[in-house]
Amino acid sequence: MKKTVTTLADGRELIYYDTRGDTVRTAVDPRPLTPVDSRSEIRLDALTGDHVAIASHRQARTYHPPADACPLCPARDGRESEIPEQSYEVAVFENRFPSLSGGVGRCEVVCFTDDHTQSFADLTEERVSLVLDAWTDRTGALSALPGVEQVYCFENRGAEIGVTLPHAHGQIYAFPYVTPRTAAMRRRIDEHRAETGRNLFDDVVDRERADGDRVVLETEHWIAFVPYAAHWPYEVHLHPKRRVPDLLALDGAARTECAQVYLELLRRFDRIFGPDEPPTPYIAAWHQAPFTDARREDFGLHLELFTVRRASGKLKFLAGTESGMDAFMNDVRPEDAARRIREVASA
Repeated sequence: MKKTVTTLADGRELIYYDTRGDTVRTAVDPRPLTPVDSRSEIRLDALTGDHVAIASHRQARTYHPPADACPLCPARDGRESEIPEQSYEVAVFENRFPSLSGGVGRCEVVCFTDDHTQSFADLTEERVSLVLDAWTDRTGALSALPGVEQVYCFENRGAEIGVTLPHAHGQIYAFPYVTPRTAAMRRRIDEHRAETGRNLFDDVVDRERADGDRVVLETEHWIAFVPYAAHWPYEVHLHPKRRVPDLLALDGAARTECAQVYLELLRRFDRIFGPDEPPTPYIAAWHQAPFTDARREDFGLHLELFTVRRASGKLKFLAGTESGMDAFMNDVRPEDAARRIREVASA
């Protein structure tokens, strides 16, 4: 992997990741951009203890532009773009409309391909490996920034999820606090250790392997399963068999196999509802241990992949119980979801 670091016209950082060591990236951003004006602040909910980012400047962010004005396509044929090269493999840049900024974290955009028509599932294994390298590199770099406690790599796909730019991309958030979901996992890890003397993640994976009903696929280094108490209609958790706290700790064999397994899962997701259904909207979320956690080795890196589509032409909306009380109700039995994902071909 070759990494090239440069800046955009307003001073934001732009990083190219290339598979070839002789690739040269010299294009300059010609746009007359004004400096980024972001006024993010973190407020604490006194009733729940949750942190909430207030980022009113995001109201002005780019919203469903036409394909010929996509800011994530390369800057060729007179196009103004966030990526000034004529082509690229993987590019990462600071978000111009960040939810976290100004000493309270950082938000980055990860572009997986310069092809506007491709989805992540269309990528080659080599390209997915390069994306994994970029996620890993950024995890290390962002974790070293002052005040950062947790690094979160994720992809939102589909208008149903709220995506405003259809070009295949993801994001990385460097949080200045531990997110509520991770904090809840941390509590359960400690409780499980106190009750059993064992690691929670190891026991969850062992239980799913022993049961087998919810396992979607298993390879030498990875296992994917629908969780016993899945929140979403179709939800898969992907774990490395050797527990590690973050992407940085994955060994070479697991990293190599990750690209194959990840593509297999995404391609199966696109076939859950049949060949005539539009591509499945999803969120793909990498959970990593907080870097400020003294017991972070107890945490298990894993991917949570889920969709809001519950049936052909039907979406699951977070209604009163989920949105008002954070009490989830699932319309699809996890064992049935796993059976469906197992039976669909990915090729």
